[in-house]
Amino acid sequence: MNSAWWTILMRFVRFGIVGVSGTLIDFGVTWLCKEKLHWNKYLSNSIGFILAATNNYTWNRLWTFESQNSEIFREYGSFVLIALIGLGLNNFVTWLLHEKAHWNFYLSKLVAVGVVVIWNFSMNYVFTFRM
Repeated sequence: MNSAWWTILMRFVRFGIVGVSGTLIDFGVTWLCKEKLHWNKYLSNSIGFILAATNNYTWNRLWTFESQNSEIFREYGSFVLIALIGLGLNNFVTWLLHEKAHWNFYLSKLVAVGVVVIWNFSMNYVFTFRM
């Protein structure tokens, strides 16, 4: 494997590690809002996802992509826009699997997270952090 592919692979691994922390935040907040506060499951899902996205931006900027871009607000805006599109994908896949295929809500959400990880890494690699 040449060094360019190795670098991309290592960034993806770091992105994945950061994503685990975001997933814990996402699932924890979703569970808290849905099960304990009895909020709508899709509102709860959205709140968990947004808080996780903010956590992930911070760690991906500092560690995964080691961004030195001084335009933090533009960079954060790009990251959030990609995350919001990812949120739409997340809710759609969760809805599709839970409501239409009758899967367990959390299993549906887990599959949705997998789909969104690929979307988020690809778009942030190309657009947000311009690798």
